[in-house]
Amino acid sequence: MNKFLATSLIALTASAASAQELKLYNWFEYMPQELLDKFTAETGITVTMDTYDSNEALLASLKAGKLGAYDIAVPGDYMVKILGDEGMLGSFTPDEIPNHGNIEEQWLNVPFDEGRKSSVPYQWGSTSFAVNRDVFDGDINDTAIIFSPPEELAGKINVLDTSGETLTLASMHLGIPQCTSDRDQLKALNALVTEAKASWASFGSDVAKDVLTSGDAAAGMIWNGFSAKARNEGANIEYAYPKQGVIVWMDNLTLLKDAPNRDSALAFMNFMLEPENAAALTNFAQYSGGVKGMAEFLDPEVANSPENNPPEGTKTVFVEACPEEIQVMYDAIWTNLKK
Repeated sequence: MNKFLATSLIALTASAASAQELKLYNWFEYMPQELLDKFTAETGITVTMDTYDSNEALLASLKAGKLGAYDIAVPGDYMVKILGDEGMLGSFTPDEIPNHGNIEEQWLNVPFDEGRKSSVPYQWGSTSFAVNRDVFDGDINDTAIIFSPPEELAGKINVLDTSGETLTLASMHLGIPQCTSDRDQLKALNALVTEAKASWASFGSDVAKDVLTSGDAAAGMIWNGFSAKARNEGANIEYAYPKQGVIVWMDNLTLLKDAPNRDSALAFMNFMLEPENAAALTNFAQYSGGVKGMAEFLDPEVANSPENNPPEGTKTVFVEACPEEIQVMYDAIWTNLKK
């Protein structure tokens, strides 16, 4: 279907339902205002966006009463599964989103949302760490940089303030499975992060880029797009591809249960599945999209960046959604760590 026609049809539906606004709940620094302005210009739907800094913060907020206040949230893959299991997601059929067919095949039948009935791709990327090469010039391709750092980096490390990714990277360092119920493995995980904390300067997700560009941290866990931005802003950093692997994730536009502006939400999903719009998001966020036909619209420096082109053979791991009885144990480790 023609882009203008598809968007117009959904906009007309929204208009008929008197739903001329969209309530978006998104990660920080993850959406250019120009793209929201373009959506409003094309559809007449105004957008209000609030932000959060971790998947866990999103879940806590929705559980605390925000469900029903927003139309769309942008959780990572494992959090989509959790929200679905908690009954917090709405659903749609592919024919309600004319651009549904633009989703790349690899991101269509995903285990966290088979057939894409509650979500569409937003951005995907990796989580690893970056190191300031003015401070340390040795081998960085080992998670020991974070959990048993060299003297040059000790006390100068920022880790992400999110248990899902930080504890997953720690599990990768130990070579133990995610969501383990083995008490010895859980004790080893707790001991590792507790001891490593002495070498960490801070926990921070929304500042992960800024502490590297300012020099407040010499190394830090970071998402690949944030690392690229920090490098482009002048930080002499290198993004690591440790032998233990990197975490791979996909963030997704999800329709929330009891969305007050459902038609507006579907219109926005359709808009973001246009290759030109998906590419504009990637050029801003510097991750990767999951939409066919983006390549011609991508900035070369984004398409060719080292952060978006891992070495051949790089091991990748998705964060798993643990069963509730196991997640309780991981929550206890995280709570103890943050004391």
